[in-house]
Amino acid sequence: MNPTYPSSIEEYRQKIRSFLSENLPDDWQGIGAVPSAERTVWTENWRATLRDNQLLAPNWPSEYGGAGLTHLEHVVLNEEFAARGVPTAGSNDAFSISMVGNTILHWGTEEQKQHYIPRILDGDDIWCQGYSEPNAGSDLANLGCKAELDGDEWILNGQKIWTSAGQTANKIFVLARTDPEAAKHKGISFLLVDVEQPGVEVRPITNIVGQDHFCEVFFDDARCPKENVLGGTNNGWAVGNTLLGFERGVGATTQYLSFRAHVEQFIDMAKEAGKTDDPLVRQDIAKFHTKSEIMRIRGMQTLTRFLAGKEPGPESSINKLFWSHFQLEMTESAMNVLGPESLVHFGEESRGGLGPPAIGSANSPANWMASFLIARPGTIYAGTSEVQRNIIGERVLGLPREPRADGGPWKDSHS
Repeated sequence: MNPTYPSSIEEYRQKIRSFLSENLPDDWQGIGAVPSAERTVWTENWRATLRDNQLLAPNWPSEYGGAGLTHLEHVVLNEEFAARGVPTAGSNDAFSISMVGNTILHWGTEEQKQHYIPRILDGDDIWCQGYSEPNAGSDLANLGCKAELDGDEWILNGQKIWTSAGQTANKIFVLARTDPEAAKHKGISFLLVDVEQPGVEVRPITNIVGQDHFCEVFFDDARCPKENVLGGTNNGWAVGNTLLGFERGVGATTQYLSFRAHVEQFIDMAKEAGKTDDPLVRQDIAKFHTKSEIMRIRGMQTLTRFLAGKEPGPESSINKLFWSHFQLEMTESAMNVLGPESLVHFGEESRGGLGPPAIGSANSPANWMASFLIARPGTIYAGTSEVQRNIIGERVLGLPREPRADGGPWKDSHS
């Protein structure tokens, strides 16, 4: 399955390749090869270059600061950036642009678009996600963080957890309960909240790899302007699911490139360990190659949806379920190939973030151990595998819904 693009699109591809050649160092090997101590500054400078060339959010309408690219042009841009191992945005832009920016464009009022979109592009507003709570993870609609209207402001009280990059953000989009009398899916609103105010406390959480990628956030009479509801009061569940579609579907057309590079690293690592004659290792190599091809074909399937002008739907759960278990399997196999050597250099790894290692990352035992540990939560964050299977079964395949015992008012189940 190898799509043929129109000649005009191939011309655009050459334009992007020229841009990359002109703006990347001659010895560029991928963002993973940039020393970790220099990566943050490099990424900030690269983000500014993308913004100045209208490539930071290229598919956004030109009236909001985007380049107004077609879906196909945007895919070609992502393909070329991914092939060179170059980030398409800044470190928090998965939340600022891919998630809340796209959701504001989809659900926001004109005033909200005019206010927030330029600030996102300029980097003035840096966003994080306030969804999960200690008692509302997989069952997100069980959230208890509440917002009560007091004149022209919402007053927030409660807690959020597993807030990725919360310590570097100055804004947080929050799902909060605004009507405890309604059924739990109905009484939720999507609020746009300032982090830098009295009543908001962000505490980093150190994970098993020694990173503080996650945080917990506490609201103690924090305030949010009344007009900062996105999509209407008590309509937050629909708005939140739109955002989850963007989160789970983002990168589906190009994510296979990172996994394909990871498979190549696995093969090279197996060669160096002298394990390529092992029939079980050879079987794993064949399996991982096949799965990277499945990811590529699924990406093409997602592309056809984009070209039809459709936003990410419940089918995006297939992609998330697939890649998270793919990474789990491959890193487990790597531990079997490396054996005790995988433990010797632990602590020297330089990779960061979630998902597969960035292109250009060192093919070292330490990085494989870090990838192994990072893969563990991959089946939990952005929706657990169990939740993804329910979505696929009920909303994609049309299977009967699981029985629910929580259809009444939210407050009754918490009294």
